[in-house]
Parts: sequence; structure tokens; C-alpha cells
Amino acid sequence: MDATSAPHRIPPEMPLYGETNHIFEMMQNMLEQLLIHQPRDPVTFMIDHLQRDNDNVPRIVILGPPASGKTSIAMWLRKHLNSTLLTVEDLIVKEYSPLAAAARKHYQKMKSVPSTLLIGLVEERLNDEDCVQRGWILDGIPETREQALMIQTRGIIPRHVIVLSAPDMVLIERNLGKRVDPLTGEIYHTTFDWPPASEVQGRLVEPPGISELETAQKLLEYHRNIVRVLPSFPKVLKVISADQPCVDVFYQALTYVQTSHRSNAPFTPRVLLCGSVGSGKSLQAALLAQKYGLVNVCCGQLLKEAVAENSRYGRDLQPFFEKEIAVPDSIVGKVLGQRLGRRDCTQKGWVLHGFPRDLDQAHLLDHLGYKPNRVFFLNVPLDSIIERLTLRRTDPVTGERYHLMYKPPPTLEIQARLLQNPKDAEERVQLKMDLFYRNSAELEKFYRQAVAVNGDQDPYTVFEHLESGIIHPLPNKVL
Repeated sequence: MDATSAPHRIPPEMPLYGETNHIFEMMQNMLEQLLIHQPRDPVTFMIDHLQRDNDNVPRIVILGPPASGKTSIAMWLRKHLNSTLLTVEDLIVKEYSPLAAAARKHYQKMKSVPSTLLIGLVEERLNDEDCVQRGWILDGIPETREQALMIQTRGIIPRHVIVLSAPDMVLIERNLGKRVDPLTGEIYHTTFDWPPASEVQGRLVEPPGISELETAQKLLEYHRNIVRVLPSFPKVLKVISADQPCVDVFYQALTYVQTSHRSNAPFTPRVLLCGSVGSGKSLQAALLAQKYGLVNVCCGQLLKEAVAENSRYGRDLQPFFEKEIAVPDSIVGKVLGQRLGRRDCTQKGWVLHGFPRDLDQAHLLDHLGYKPNRVFFLNVPLDSIIERLTLRRTDPVTGERYHLMYKPPPTLEIQARLLQNPKDAEERVQLKMDLFYRNSAELEKFYRQAVAVNGDQDPYTVFEHLESGIIHPLPNKVL
């Protein structure tokens, strides 16, 4: 672009295309791979990298002390994410690998694998097609600071590192009851997870090295090493308490690995607030616009301004306002598209409320090319909505607004002259709520990544939830 022609008008399609296709992250990943591998032919290397299309596959490390359940969590994640699980035992039995043969020989003598051999095996295994295409989960690797540094220098960069933690006494007691199915490799427990099938019960065996003394020695070694491993993964690390039901640990781990880390890409918020009448959309939009400099776009107010200005679209709107009937979606779309297409909305971002109210309007907004990247549904119970709206009153003398419960009038004289807006009558509120409930399910299905927020709280508590959803990446609901 010519710098002398600034300010530039950037079409809304450009940032939308970049965000939708993750162009910034793609370029960042390619540069990262180029610096790690330093290929002689960068162009061919980048073409191969793009054809792999594996930037978003799982790359997970699960660490934890003995009996913390890391292997069980790793196996559940493997099944759920359809990725490849790598353990020390699996790596050393690999066929047709000189490294695996050397590792097996050393393991048979010393019951351990040297760090150089182990990380070499990991690197070799991660180049196999299943790991490249479906991602990988490392169970208990790296164990030491030396191994952590070695995997980093070889370009093995996990996206999520989970560390399970529990008191030593809990782990010792848990380890004593561990049993293994030699046929499937599944791990059970005599107290917490005993298999219901008698056939499975009969073939369970006690694994070696689970006595109290042996477990205590392993825990001591683990504590010595883990404090030196964790600093290697400062930005991708999450500690989860293992002293809770295994299912709870799994869902916490699953939620974490489905969450993208905050990107360095430029981010322009395009926020859509959905909710019934009285759910607080207008207040939250005003708070977001004030703090983050977004353009506050209220659909109803936009239509009123168009009529007041007697603009081209305002003249089309005038008959509908005079007859107090619904404005056709086609006209609303034109007015809304004109406002969202202005430079301030493109540069600063926007927060939209009051539209769409049904699935057809959502499709219209999408067809116009204005796709929100954050959608929130403010959920408020019907009783709270009726309480909020039916008790609103206005002073016809001063224009001051009151609420009989939250902001009562200061004197009996003012209270006596207060009037209720006809639209706040309980029957009309009930009718609007019924209409909202009929359409909200389809809207939620259309905006699959929408976040539901409890709007029946203090307004600033609700604002904190919305703010967190804008600042931080949202979890992926479907992997």
C-alpha cells in the first residue's frame, strides 16, 4: 500500500480471512520450523510442511510421580483425541531400529535407558506417519532436566504440558493397590477401580516395584528431578491435582489440551451479545466499548438514528416506525451492514447487540460478511427478567428512571406520579421471553463456539466473565 495515501481503508474481508485461516499462526509455525531444521531448500521444506497440515494436532507431555495416574490419563486422552501414545516401554520394543535394539540391551542390564538413546528414540518415533498426522502424547518423558533440554534442541516442542500432583502418602497407598491386565495393558486398582468382569479380575497381576519402600525411593527421585524440568515449559504448563476422582482429572486435562494458547496475532474483537430483553446486553456492551474502545452497535438504536437523520434507509424505515410493525430483515441488514462497514468498526472492532434474534437473521449477518469472533449468551431466569422489567418506572416530570426494588424513588410524592412503560407490562415481557426461548436454541447451534454466561449476577461480575472470554482463547468444543 502507498504510505502517502493513509489512512488506508482495510476491507473487512481481509482481517476476517486472516483470522479464519490462522494466517499469522501459520507463518509463525513455518518460521519456527525453518529455524529449527535449517533446510538447504527452504521453499521445498515449506511446501512439504504445508502439505502435512499438522500444525493443530495434539502435542502433549504428561508428567507426574508414581501412582499419580498419568498413564491412565494419557491412555484416555489418546482414545479421545485419536493420537499416538508414546511410553519408554513402547519405544524400546520398536522393531527394525538400531536405537531401539541398543536401548533394549541397556534396559535389560540396567533397567533404565540413557537420555541420549531415549530422546533419539523419541525423535525417530515422532517422524513416523501416525505421529505426524495424528499428533502424540509423551507419557513420563522427559524425566530429567537433561532430557528436557535435549528434546528442545531437537525441535520437539509440546503445546501442552500437564503435571499431576498429589501428597506422597496418598501416592504410596494408591500404588500398593495397583494391578495390571497383561492382555490389554489396562491399569486397575483393588479399591478405586476394580473391573466388574470376573474374567478380567482373574488375570490381573501385581506389577513389580510397587512396595512402600520402592515407591518412596521413586518419589524422592521424582521430586529431585521435576523441579528442574518444569522451568523448561513455563508458558505451556498446567498442574492438576491427582488427589481427586480420575474422571475429574481427565476432564480437567482434556479441557486444557483443547484450549489454544494466546496468539501473538493482531486481534480485533467482533463481539456479539445475545440474550432476552432485560438480560443486560446494553449495559455490558457499554462497559466493553468503554474499556476496549469498541464501537457499540445497538441495532434498535441504529434504526432510530437512521429515521431521525432522514437518510436513504431512514426513509425506508419511516413507514414501519409509524405503524409500529417489525422492520423487514432485508432493510435492517442494509442499515447494519453500512454501519459495520465503516472504518472505525474495521479498525477498533465492535460489540453488537439486538441482532440477530433468530436463525434467519444470523444467516443474513453471516451472508453480509460480518462474522463475530466472540459470541456470548447472557442467560437470566424468567422470574428475574420479570422482576427487572415490570418494576421499572419513569418520572414524567424529570425523566428520571427508577426501579421499585433496586432504585426506589426518594419521596412519596415522586412515587405517586411514576409511570410504567407499556412495553414493561408483564404480559408483553412474557410474550417477548417466549419468542426468545423459541429462537435461542437455533442461535446457539448456529454459533457453535458461543459461551453461555450467567447474567443473573452483579453486572460487574458478568463483565469480568465477558472480559475473560475476549482476552483469552476459547476452548475448542470439537477437536
